[in-house]
Amino acid sequence: MKYSDPLFDGETAVWSKSSYSTGSANCVEVGDLGATTGLRDTQYRELGVLFFSAPEWQAFLGTARSDFS
Repeated sequence: MKYSDPLFDGETAVWSKSSYSTGSANCVEVGDLGATTGLRDTQYRELGVLFFSAPEWQAFLGTARSDFS
């Protein structure tokens, strides 16, 4: 995982809001960058983006799913 300025390579992503957002202000967006996945805060996009490789993203999702099931 690495952090980057959203004005750098995060702007080329196709961003989607979390399905768990349900209209609240507390949500995240996931960006598809091909081999990399970006994650950013919807309210504070200017703070940057976390980028995950495919294995890192799968590990993140696996942990998140186990914590909420």
